[in-house]
Amino acid sequence: MDIIQSESAQADFAHLTPDHVLDQVEAALGQRCTGLCRPLTSYINRVYELALESGESIVAKFYRPGRWSADALQDEQDFLAELAAEELPVIPPLPGADGALLHCHHGNYFAIFPKRGGRALDEPSDAQWLETGRLLGRVHVVGSRHSTRDRIVMRPDASTEDHIQYLLDTHLHRPDLHDRFAEAVDAVLDCIEPLFENVEYLRIHGDLHRNNMLWRPGEPLALIDFDDMAEGPAVQDLWMLLPGRAEDATRELNLLLEGYETFRPFWRGELRLIEPLRFMRMIHYLAWCGHQQEDGGFARLSPDWGTESFWQTEIADIIKQGNAIRDRLD
Repeated sequence: MDIIQSESAQADFAHLTPDHVLDQVEAALGQRCTGLCRPLTSYINRVYELALESGESIVAKFYRPGRWSADALQDEQDFLAELAAEELPVIPPLPGADGALLHCHHGNYFAIFPKRGGRALDEPSDAQWLETGRLLGRVHVVGSRHSTRDRIVMRPDASTEDHIQYLLDTHLHRPDLHDRFAEAVDAVLDCIEPLFENVEYLRIHGDLHRNNMLWRPGEPLALIDFDDMAEGPAVQDLWMLLPGRAEDATRELNLLLEGYETFRPFWRGELRLIEPLRFMRMIHYLAWCGHQQEDGGFARLSPDWGTESFWQTEIADIIKQGNAIRDRLD
């Protein structure tokens, strides 16, 4: 399944008044909340900080209707629970009064988490690069144990082609732009699809950049925001952490891999997938923005998205990335 689905007709959070949020969380946990219901920043979901009368601060995440299936949402909660059971530093969902990790009310799904503070890992030290590698190795040991129920597979002939078709069908109406975009992405797909043959796919974080790692003095680095967990190659969880392209960040990459291989072997052949995965992320982000624009509010944040000049720039960037991929393969 493609996690990003058409949602414009369903993505209505108008019913999420503070009273509704508090009522649903209390019913799920079987505990009373105080009157605190503070909205937190989130592009996709609706997220609220709450406080239990017992004194514990919690975060309730209400998932955008129509974006994920129930199985896909359960994949996220189960992966977090499995990682936490192995004593990995993640923030697992709190079980409800019935033991469930995922809750539903009138078709709206939500999960509840303990609140954890910290800040993004801005400039890792050598020791933190090694620690991050060890953490990812352990995460992938757990991730390799079984497949997901309903998450995207990060392969160009799967998720990327789905995103491309969506963009062509929905947002590229001018024939000249449509044809130029199709020609540019097809040229890259023809180049990269053979590279993903015989690659191991496992459950991964999927969107691991430094803003999705929490750092607190004296505590292990923690991974957060598993919304975009997927099945993909292990290197997907490494390359976005680097401060630049792989050839310009060999020291950091070597430290990551040294830490990683403390717990799990890493096939160096996957390093050639970094630039193809960068292209795939470009396409994924375009599709994500397209869906947000359909939902209404995004146009206020990015009024130039989807204009002729916008697509001309994107096509030029895709061609440039395709050339970068081919240069590294020659």
